Amino acid sequence: MSHQSPKPSTSTTTSIFTSATKLLWGPSLPPGLLISTARTAWTTVWQLMMTQLAPSDSSGSYTRPTSKFRLDPTQFTSAASSELHLYVGLPCPWAHRTLIVRALKGLNDAVPVSIASPGQDGSWEFKNNNIPIKDKDKLIPSLDKANRCRNLKEVYKSRSGGYDGRCTVPMLWDLRKKDVVCNESYDIIEFFNSGLNKLARNDNLDLSPPELKEMIQGWNQIVYPKVNNGVYRCGFAQSQEAYDGAVNELFSTLDEIEDHLGSNRYLCGERLTLADVCLFTTLIRFDSVYNILFKCTKKKLVEYPNLYGYLREIYQIPGVAATCDISAIMDGYYKTLFPLNASGIQPAISSSGDQDSLWRPHNRDLVGKAIEAQLSV
Repeated sequence: MSHQSPKPSTSTTTSIFTSATKLLWGPSLPPGLLISTARTAWTTVWQLMMTQLAPSDSSGSYTRPTSKFRLDPTQFTSAASSELHLYVGLPCPWAHRTLIVRALKGLNDAVPVSIASPGQDGSWEFKNNNIPIKDKDKLIPSLDKANRCRNLKEVYKSRSGGYDGRCTVPMLWDLRKKDVVCNESYDIIEFFNSGLNKLARNDNLDLSPPELKEMIQGWNQIVYPKVNNGVYRCGFAQSQEAYDGAVNELFSTLDEIEDHLGSNRYLCGERLTLADVCLFTTLIRFDSVYNILFKCTKKKLVEYPNLYGYLREIYQIPGVAATCDISAIMDGYYKTLFPLNASGIQPAISSSGDQDSLWRPHNRDLVGKAIEAQLSV
Protein backbone atom coordinates (compact mmCIF):
# COMPACT_ATOMS: atom_id res chain seq x y z
CA MET A 1 0.00 0.00 0.00
CA SER A 2 1.47 3.32 -1.10
CA HIS A 3 1.55 6.38 1.09
CA GLN A 4 0.70 9.75 -0.42
CA SER A 5 1.54 12.89 1.48
CA PRO A 6 -1.37 15.28 1.96
CA LYS A 7 -1.47 18.20 -0.47
CA PRO A 8 -0.33 21.42 1.26
CA SER A 9 -3.12 23.93 1.86
CA THR A 10 -3.00 27.44 0.44
CA SER A 11 -2.10 28.83 3.86
CA THR A 12 0.72 26.31 4.19
CA THR A 13 2.08 27.22 0.75
CA THR A 14 1.93 30.93 1.61
CA SER A 15 3.75 30.21 4.85
CA ILE A 16 6.48 28.40 2.95
CA PHE A 17 6.86 31.34 0.57
CA THR A 18 7.01 33.75 3.49
CA SER A 19 9.63 31.69 5.31
CA ALA A 20 11.71 31.43 2.16
CA THR A 21 11.46 35.17 1.66
CA LYS A 22 12.65 35.88 5.21
CA LEU A 23 15.54 33.50 4.71
CA LEU A 24 16.62 35.07 1.41
CA TRP A 25 15.67 38.72 1.74
CA GLY A 26 15.01 39.38 5.42
CA PRO A 27 11.61 40.98 6.15
CA SER A 28 8.65 39.24 4.62
CA LEU A 29 7.44 40.19 1.13
CA PRO A 30 3.85 39.72 -0.06
CA PRO A 31 3.53 36.55 -2.17
CA GLY A 32 2.79 38.59 -5.31
CA LEU A 33 5.89 40.69 -4.86
CA LEU A 34 7.87 37.58 -4.01
CA ILE A 35 6.89 35.97 -7.31
CA SER A 36 7.74 39.15 -9.21
CA THR A 37 11.09 39.42 -7.44
CA ALA A 38 11.86 35.74 -8.02
CA ARG A 39 10.96 36.07 -11.71
CA THR A 40 13.27 39.05 -12.13
CA ALA A 41 16.08 37.33 -10.24
CA TRP A 42 15.71 34.09 -12.20
CA THR A 43 15.56 35.92 -15.54
CA THR A 44 18.73 37.82 -14.68
CA VAL A 45 20.55 34.65 -13.62
CA TRP A 46 19.23 32.79 -16.70
CA GLN A 47 20.50 35.49 -19.03
CA LEU A 48 23.90 35.40 -17.33
CA MET A 49 24.11 31.60 -17.60
CA MET A 50 22.99 31.66 -21.23
CA THR A 51 25.65 34.24 -22.03
CA GLN A 52 28.26 31.80 -20.73
CA LEU A 53 26.65 28.72 -22.28
CA ALA A 54 25.59 30.12 -25.63
CA PRO A 55 26.98 33.45 -26.87
CA SER A 56 24.42 35.49 -28.82
CA ASP A 57 24.30 38.57 -31.02
CA SER A 58 22.32 41.75 -30.35
CA SER A 59 19.08 40.12 -31.58
CA GLY A 60 19.40 37.21 -29.14
CA SER A 61 20.43 34.72 -31.86
CA TYR A 62 22.95 32.05 -30.87
CA THR A 63 26.37 32.45 -32.49
CA ARG A 64 28.57 29.35 -32.43
CA PRO A 65 32.23 30.07 -31.59
CA THR A 66 34.73 28.98 -34.23
CA SER A 67 37.10 26.08 -33.65
CA LYS A 68 40.63 27.02 -32.61
CA PHE A 69 42.59 24.14 -34.16
CA ARG A 70 41.96 23.52 -37.86
CA LEU A 71 43.35 20.92 -40.25
CA ASP A 72 43.34 21.47 -44.02
CA PRO A 73 44.13 18.88 -46.72
CA THR A 74 47.68 20.20 -47.18
CA GLN A 75 48.41 18.98 -43.65
CA PHE A 76 46.93 15.50 -44.09
CA THR A 77 50.23 13.81 -44.99
CA SER A 78 52.10 15.08 -41.94
CA ALA A 79 49.13 14.38 -39.66
CA ALA A 80 48.85 10.83 -41.01
CA SER A 81 52.40 10.09 -39.88
CA SER A 82 51.52 10.99 -36.30
CA GLU A 83 50.38 8.62 -33.58
CA LEU A 84 46.79 9.77 -33.18
CA HIS A 85 44.20 9.62 -30.43
CA LEU A 86 40.59 10.80 -30.63
CA TYR A 87 38.69 12.47 -27.78
CA VAL A 88 34.88 12.49 -27.95
CA GLY A 89 31.72 12.71 -25.85
CA LEU A 90 28.75 10.51 -26.72
CA PRO A 91 26.05 13.20 -26.38
CA CYS A 92 27.82 15.57 -28.80
CA PRO A 93 26.56 15.48 -32.41
CA TRP A 94 29.79 17.01 -33.71
CA ALA A 95 31.89 14.31 -32.03
CA HIS A 96 29.44 11.68 -33.25
CA ARG A 97 30.38 12.52 -36.84
CA THR A 98 33.97 11.48 -36.21
CA LEU A 99 32.96 8.20 -34.57
CA ILE A 100 30.78 7.27 -37.56
CA VAL A 101 33.44 7.96 -40.20
CA ARG A 102 36.05 6.24 -38.03
CA ALA A 103 33.81 3.15 -37.92
CA LEU A 104 32.84 3.20 -41.61
CA LYS A 105 36.45 3.54 -42.75
CA GLY A 106 37.64 0.80 -40.40
CA LEU A 107 39.91 3.04 -38.33
CA ASN A 108 38.90 1.79 -34.88
CA ASP A 109 42.27 0.13 -34.31
CA ALA A 110 44.35 2.83 -36.00
CA VAL A 111 42.80 5.71 -34.04
CA PRO A 112 42.03 4.77 -30.40
CA VAL A 113 39.39 6.81 -28.62
CA SER A 114 38.82 8.18 -25.11
CA ILE A 115 35.21 8.98 -24.28
CA ALA A 116 34.54 11.84 -21.88
CA SER A 117 31.34 12.39 -19.89
CA PRO A 118 29.58 15.74 -19.35
CA GLY A 119 30.40 17.25 -15.96
CA GLN A 120 27.97 19.24 -13.84
CA ASP A 121 29.97 22.41 -14.52
CA GLY A 122 29.73 22.01 -18.29
CA SER A 123 33.19 20.49 -18.69
CA TRP A 124 34.12 17.08 -20.11
CA GLU A 125 35.35 14.59 -17.49
CA PHE A 126 36.87 11.12 -17.66
CA LYS A 127 35.30 8.44 -15.49
CA ASN A 128 36.02 4.78 -14.91
CA ASN A 129 33.11 2.76 -16.25
CA ASN A 130 33.11 -0.91 -15.35
CA ILE A 131 29.83 -1.73 -17.10
CA PRO A 132 30.31 -5.10 -18.83
CA ILE A 133 29.47 -5.06 -22.53
CA LYS A 134 29.01 -7.96 -24.92
CA ASP A 135 29.73 -5.97 -28.08
CA LYS A 136 33.45 -5.15 -28.22
CA ASP A 137 32.72 -2.22 -30.54
CA LYS A 138 30.21 -0.66 -28.13
CA LEU A 139 31.37 2.76 -27.02
CA ILE A 140 31.11 3.69 -23.33
CA PRO A 141 32.55 6.55 -21.22
CA SER A 142 36.12 5.84 -20.17
CA LEU A 143 39.21 7.14 -18.46
CA ASP A 144 41.70 9.16 -20.51
CA LYS A 145 43.62 6.39 -22.26
CA ALA A 146 46.23 8.68 -23.80
CA ASN A 147 47.25 11.26 -21.18
CA ARG A 148 45.69 9.95 -17.94
CA CYS A 149 44.09 13.33 -17.30
CA ARG A 150 41.02 13.84 -15.12
CA ASN A 151 39.21 16.04 -17.61
CA LEU A 152 39.53 17.38 -21.14
CA LYS A 153 40.68 20.79 -19.94
CA GLU A 154 43.78 19.15 -18.47
CA VAL A 155 44.50 17.52 -21.83
CA TYR A 156 44.27 20.82 -23.68
CA LYS A 157 46.40 22.60 -21.08
CA SER A 158 49.06 19.88 -21.35
CA ARG A 159 49.84 20.77 -24.96
CA SER A 160 53.09 22.55 -25.73
CA GLY A 161 52.55 26.21 -24.91
CA GLY A 162 49.44 25.47 -22.84
CA TYR A 163 45.90 26.54 -23.67
CA ASP A 164 43.18 28.57 -21.96
CA GLY A 165 40.40 28.55 -24.57
CA ARG A 166 37.26 26.44 -25.06
CA CYS A 167 37.93 22.75 -24.46
CA THR A 168 35.61 21.02 -26.91
CA VAL A 169 35.06 17.63 -28.48
CA PRO A 170 35.83 16.14 -30.88
CA MET A 171 39.55 16.64 -30.53
CA LEU A 172 42.30 14.79 -32.37
CA TRP A 173 45.54 14.51 -30.40
CA ASP A 174 49.12 13.86 -31.53
CA LEU A 175 50.64 11.45 -29.00
CA ARG A 176 54.24 12.09 -30.10
CA LYS A 177 54.13 15.88 -30.19
CA LYS A 178 51.76 16.09 -27.22
CA ASP A 179 49.65 18.58 -29.10
CA VAL A 180 46.19 19.16 -30.53
CA VAL A 181 45.97 18.22 -34.20
CA CYS A 182 42.43 19.48 -34.74
CA ASN A 183 39.17 20.18 -32.92
CA GLU A 184 36.97 21.01 -35.91
CA SER A 185 34.65 18.07 -36.60
CA TYR A 186 34.38 18.48 -40.37
CA ASP A 187 38.15 18.72 -40.81
CA ILE A 188 38.52 15.50 -38.81
CA ILE A 189 35.98 13.53 -40.83
CA GLU A 190 37.55 14.69 -44.11
CA PHE A 191 40.92 13.57 -42.75
CA PHE A 192 39.54 10.20 -41.64
CA ASN A 193 37.92 9.74 -45.05
CA SER A 194 40.92 10.46 -47.25
CA GLY A 195 44.03 11.03 -45.13
CA LEU A 196 44.39 7.67 -43.39
CA ASN A 197 43.68 5.17 -46.16
CA LYS A 198 46.96 3.35 -45.52
CA LEU A 199 45.65 2.48 -42.06
CA ALA A 200 41.97 1.99 -42.94
CA ARG A 201 40.44 -1.47 -43.29
CA ASN A 202 37.87 -0.02 -45.70
CA ASP A 203 40.27 2.06 -47.77
CA ASN A 204 38.10 1.71 -50.89
CA LEU A 205 35.21 3.55 -49.25
CA ASP A 206 35.17 7.21 -50.27
CA LEU A 207 32.55 9.38 -48.58
CA SER A 208 33.65 12.46 -50.51
CA PRO A 209 34.38 11.38 -54.11
CA PRO A 210 35.70 14.11 -56.44
CA GLU A 211 32.63 14.06 -58.67
CA LEU A 212 30.35 14.79 -55.69
CA LYS A 213 32.47 17.32 -53.77
CA GLU A 214 30.61 20.33 -55.12
CA MET A 215 27.24 18.77 -54.29
CA ILE A 216 28.43 17.76 -50.82
CA GLN A 217 29.61 21.30 -50.16
CA GLY A 218 26.28 22.64 -51.37
CA TRP A 219 24.38 20.45 -48.93
CA ASN A 220 26.76 21.35 -46.10
CA GLN A 221 26.05 25.03 -46.69
CA ILE A 222 22.34 24.29 -46.19
CA VAL A 223 22.40 21.63 -43.47
CA TYR A 224 25.02 23.15 -41.17
CA PRO A 225 23.47 26.59 -40.51
CA LYS A 226 19.82 25.62 -40.80
CA VAL A 227 19.69 22.12 -39.27
CA ASN A 228 22.90 21.14 -37.40
CA ASN A 229 23.31 24.58 -35.88
CA GLY A 230 19.65 25.41 -36.46
CA VAL A 231 18.42 23.25 -33.59
CA TYR A 232 20.87 25.03 -31.27
CA ARG A 233 19.70 28.40 -32.54
CA CYS A 234 16.19 27.34 -31.47
CA GLY A 235 17.22 26.01 -28.07
CA PHE A 236 19.67 28.77 -27.22
CA ALA A 237 17.61 31.68 -28.57
CA GLN A 238 17.46 34.54 -26.08
CA SER A 239 14.58 36.42 -27.67
CA GLN A 240 11.24 35.46 -29.22
CA GLU A 241 12.32 36.99 -32.52
CA ALA A 242 15.49 34.89 -32.61
CA TYR A 243 13.57 31.70 -31.80
CA ASP A 244 10.85 32.34 -34.39
CA GLY A 245 13.39 32.93 -37.12
CA ALA A 246 15.41 29.84 -36.24
CA VAL A 247 12.49 27.43 -35.87
CA ASN A 248 10.84 28.55 -39.11
CA GLU A 249 14.11 28.18 -41.03
CA LEU A 250 14.75 24.75 -39.46
CA PHE A 251 11.42 23.26 -40.43
CA SER A 252 11.27 24.81 -43.89
CA THR A 253 14.66 23.18 -44.52
CA LEU A 254 13.49 19.81 -43.17
CA ASP A 255 10.46 20.09 -45.47
CA GLU A 256 12.79 20.64 -48.45
CA ILE A 257 15.01 17.70 -47.50
CA GLU A 258 11.93 15.51 -47.03
CA ASP A 259 10.84 16.31 -50.58
CA HIS A 260 14.34 15.69 -51.93
CA LEU A 261 14.58 12.29 -50.25
CA GLY A 262 11.33 11.28 -51.90
CA SER A 263 13.27 10.76 -55.13
CA ASN A 264 16.86 10.44 -53.85
CA ARG A 265 18.13 7.70 -51.60
CA TYR A 266 20.75 9.98 -50.04
CA LEU A 267 21.42 13.71 -50.19
CA CYS A 268 23.77 13.35 -53.16
CA GLY A 269 21.85 10.63 -54.97
CA GLU A 270 22.51 6.93 -54.64
CA ARG A 271 25.71 7.21 -52.63
CA LEU A 272 26.30 7.83 -48.91
CA THR A 273 28.56 10.85 -48.36
CA LEU A 274 29.92 13.03 -45.57
CA ALA A 275 26.89 15.27 -46.05
CA ASP A 276 24.65 12.39 -44.92
CA VAL A 277 26.81 11.71 -41.88
CA CYS A 278 26.50 15.34 -40.82
CA LEU A 279 22.72 15.35 -41.19
CA PHE A 280 22.31 11.97 -39.47
CA THR A 281 23.85 13.04 -36.16
CA THR A 282 21.25 15.78 -35.78
CA LEU A 283 18.33 13.61 -36.91
CA ILE A 284 19.03 10.82 -34.42
CA ARG A 285 18.80 13.35 -31.57
CA PHE A 286 15.71 15.08 -32.89
CA ASP A 287 12.70 13.37 -31.32
CA SER A 288 14.41 12.53 -28.01
CA VAL A 289 16.12 15.88 -27.41
CA TYR A 290 15.69 18.73 -29.86
CA ASN A 291 11.92 18.41 -30.28
CA ILE A 292 11.47 18.69 -26.51
CA LEU A 293 14.40 20.48 -24.90
CA PHE A 294 15.21 22.86 -27.76
CA LYS A 295 11.55 23.61 -28.58
CA CYS A 296 11.80 22.28 -32.16
CA THR A 297 8.14 21.42 -31.88
CA LYS A 298 6.48 22.04 -35.24
CA LYS A 299 6.89 18.36 -36.11
CA LYS A 300 8.60 15.23 -34.87
CA LEU A 301 11.00 13.49 -37.20
CA VAL A 302 8.70 10.47 -37.30
CA GLU A 303 6.16 12.71 -39.06
CA TYR A 304 8.56 12.94 -42.02
CA PRO A 305 8.33 9.50 -43.66
CA ASN A 306 11.29 9.97 -45.99
CA LEU A 307 13.58 11.51 -43.38
CA TYR A 308 12.64 8.90 -40.80
CA GLY A 309 13.28 6.06 -43.25
CA TYR A 310 16.57 7.69 -44.25
CA LEU A 311 17.56 7.88 -40.57
CA ARG A 312 16.80 4.17 -40.11
CA GLU A 313 18.76 3.15 -43.19
CA ILE A 314 21.93 4.96 -42.11
CA TYR A 315 21.56 3.64 -38.56
CA GLN A 316 21.45 0.09 -39.94
CA ILE A 317 24.66 0.45 -41.97
CA PRO A 318 27.22 -1.88 -40.29
CA GLY A 319 29.22 0.02 -37.69
CA VAL A 320 26.90 3.00 -37.29
CA ALA A 321 24.53 1.68 -34.60
CA ALA A 322 27.48 0.97 -32.28
CA THR A 323 28.27 4.70 -32.26
CA CYS A 324 24.75 5.66 -31.12
CA ASP A 325 23.58 5.75 -27.50
CA ILE A 326 20.25 7.52 -26.98
CA SER A 327 20.47 7.05 -23.20
CA ALA A 328 23.86 8.78 -23.03
CA ILE A 329 22.62 11.47 -25.39
CA MET A 330 19.61 12.25 -23.20
CA ASP A 331 21.74 12.24 -20.04
CA GLY A 332 24.14 14.66 -21.65
CA TYR A 333 21.48 17.16 -22.64
CA TYR A 334 18.82 16.96 -19.94
CA LYS A 335 21.13 16.66 -16.94
CA THR A 336 23.79 19.20 -17.85
CA LEU A 337 22.06 22.04 -19.73
CA PHE A 338 20.85 23.59 -16.48
CA PRO A 339 19.53 26.87 -17.97
CA LEU A 340 17.20 24.86 -20.23
CA ASN A 341 16.22 22.16 -17.75
CA ALA A 342 16.89 23.24 -14.17
CA SER A 343 15.21 20.17 -12.65
CA GLY A 344 17.38 17.71 -14.56
CA ILE A 345 14.28 15.57 -15.14
CA GLN A 346 14.32 13.50 -18.32
CA PRO A 347 10.98 13.29 -20.16
CA ALA A 348 9.43 10.07 -21.34
CA ILE A 349 9.90 9.85 -25.09
CA SER A 350 7.76 8.33 -27.80
CA SER A 351 8.83 5.13 -29.54
CA SER A 352 10.16 7.18 -32.47
CA GLY A 353 12.98 8.41 -30.25
CA ASP A 354 13.88 4.92 -29.02
CA GLN A 355 16.78 3.05 -30.60
CA ASP A 356 14.83 -0.18 -31.00
CA SER A 357 12.51 1.53 -33.49
CA LEU A 358 15.49 2.31 -35.72
CA TRP A 359 15.81 -1.37 -36.65
CA ARG A 360 12.44 -1.39 -38.40
CA PRO A 361 12.56 -1.92 -42.20
CA HIS A 362 13.31 1.31 -44.05
CA ASN A 363 12.73 0.33 -47.71
CA ARG A 364 15.02 3.14 -48.84
CA ASP A 365 16.62 0.80 -51.37
CA LEU A 366 13.38 1.05 -53.37
CA VAL A 367 13.45 4.86 -53.73
CA GLY A 368 15.63 5.16 -56.81
CA LYS A 369 14.08 2.09 -58.42
CA ALA A 370 10.57 3.44 -57.92
CA ILE A 371 11.48 6.71 -59.67
CA GLU A 372 13.13 4.82 -62.53
CA ALA A 373 9.99 2.71 -62.94
CA GLN A 374 7.83 5.84 -63.11
CA LEU A 375 10.08 7.42 -65.74
CA SER A 376 10.03 4.29 -67.91
CA VAL A 377 6.24 4.17 -68.08
